[in-house]
Amino acid sequence: MESTTIVGIDIGTTKICTLVAEIDDMQTLRIVGVGIAPARGIRKGVVVDVNDATAAITESLMQAEDTSGYDIQSAYVGLAGSHISALNNRGVIALNSGHRAIQPADVTRVLESARAVNLPDNREILHIIPRNFTVDGDDGVKDPLGMFAQRLEVEAHIVTGATSSINNLVACIQENQVDIDALVLEPLASGEAVLTEMERDMGVVLADIGGGTTDIAIFIEGSIWHTSVLPTGGQQITNDVAVGLHTPFNVAEEIKIKHGHALPAKLTEGGMLNVTTFGEDGQQQIDRKFLAEIINARTEEIFELILQEIKRSGYDGLLPAGMVLCGGTANLAGIKDVGRNVLNMPIRVGKPQNLRGLIDNLNEPAFATGIGLLEWGKDHLSQPSPRQRPPKSSNRILSWLKQAFLPGQS
Repeated sequence: MESTTIVGIDIGTTKICTLVAEIDDMQTLRIVGVGIAPARGIRKGVVVDVNDATAAITESLMQAEDTSGYDIQSAYVGLAGSHISALNNRGVIALNSGHRAIQPADVTRVLESARAVNLPDNREILHIIPRNFTVDGDDGVKDPLGMFAQRLEVEAHIVTGATSSINNLVACIQENQVDIDALVLEPLASGEAVLTEMERDMGVVLADIGGGTTDIAIFIEGSIWHTSVLPTGGQQITNDVAVGLHTPFNVAEEIKIKHGHALPAKLTEGGMLNVTTFGEDGQQQIDRKFLAEIINARTEEIFELILQEIKRSGYDGLLPAGMVLCGGTANLAGIKDVGRNVLNMPIRVGKPQNLRGLIDNLNEPAFATGIGLLEWGKDHLSQPSPRQRPPKSSNRILSWLKQAFLPGQS
C-alpha cells in the first residue's frame, strides 16, 4: 500500500518542531519523524535574526530526517506573531441563470471576489476562509457545490500578515532547501488537532499560549469567525519570576515548570524552595506561595487580555463550549482555575488525540500546532506524492555549519 508523506514545521518562540507523517489510503496519519530544537533568532513568533533562526530550523529538520529516513523537500509551515490581523469580507458572483449546478470553480471565483479588500503595500493575505455561503438569498449554506442558483455569495474570514515578517520566515525555510506547501496561521493549525466538531459547532474559543505569543481563534457554527495574536505568553511569566526572585531566566523557567502554580489559594501549604540567585550569596529560600503570587498576577493579565479580545470580536455571548487551552503554558498547574475565574466560562486543556507512530510526548498541548499542521496539510493536500528521494543532507549540514560558525555569510 503506497503512502503519502507530509511535513509540518512549527516555528515557535521557544522551540522548532518538525514532524514527518505518512498518510495511508484510509487517510490516517502515522508520525515517522520528529525533530525538536531550541528556537533561536525568534522573538514573539517573529524572526529577528535570520542566521540564528535558519540554523535552529536546520537542526530540527536534520533530526526529523534522521528519524524518518526521508529527505524533506517541502513542508506546511506555521506562522504567528503580533503582525497578524484579520477581517471579514463578502464576495458575490452571478451564475448562469440557475441552469447548472455550482462547480468548484464557482466557489473559487466567489472567494476571489471576497479577496478584493484594500490593504497597505506592506501587508498580504495569508488565508481566505469561507464562513458561510448565501445561495439566491438563502444564507447559512455550508457547502454550495451541486446547488442550482443565479447568485452566489460568501462571507469570508481573511487573515493578513506583514510582508516583511512573512518574507523573513520564508527565507529561513528556503535557505534549508525546503519548499513551502503553505503558510498556516498557527491557531488554525492548533484547532485542527485539539477541537471537537461539537465545540466548533456550538461556539468555542481556542487559546494557544506559547512562549512569546497567545494565539486566539473563535469558531462558531463549524467555521472560523475571528483570529488574533497577542504579544504575550509563557516567557513573560518566566521573566516576572526571574525579576521577582532575582534569579537567571533559565533557573526561573525550571522553577516555574517544577514548582509553579497559577492560583496561590489552591496551595494548602507553601513549602520553602532553594533558589539560585544573583549576588554574592548566590542562594535564597523563597516560599512557594510567593512564587505562585508572581505567576498568578501575570496569568490573570494574560486572561484579561484574552477577555478583551473576545469582547472586541463581538462574539462573547456565542461561546457555550467555552475555551480550549493549548500551547506549552497550558500545562501550568492552576491555569484552568485562573481562566475560569477571569472568563466565567468552561475551560479544558486540549491535547492531540489518537496519534500513531512516533508519539512519545507528542500528545501534549505544546505540540498541538505541530500535529495540527499535519492535519491541515492532509485536508489540503491536492497532488500527493512520496518525498523519499536521494538525500541532500550534506547541503543542509554545510548550511548549518555556515550559520553556526560563520554568521553573516551564505
